[in-house]
Amino acid sequence: MGFRLPGIRRSSSKAVDDVPKGYLAVYVGDKMKRFVIPISLLNQPSFQELLIQSENEFGYEHPMGGLTIPCSEDAFLELTSRFNVK
Repeated sequence: MGFRLPGIRRSSSKAVDDVPKGYLAVYVGDKMKRFVIPISLLNQPSFQELLIQSENEFGYEHPMGGLTIPCSEDAFLELTSRFNVK
């Protein structure tokens, strides 16, 4: 079952309509697991490093049609668990 991070949602649906205002969908890991995260994470310097890595790896062509984060799910969850997300 795992644990839940406040503000971070795993999402199995790929519909754009299921992303609430103030959030965005990202794809993470080898299996491209979809997470819906608060846009406030974009202000975090360590998250911005992930965005730079994503730009370096994918440019603006993301294979899933949404933002793809080039790290493992475990690393993503570890990083995002450090933020005070509401």
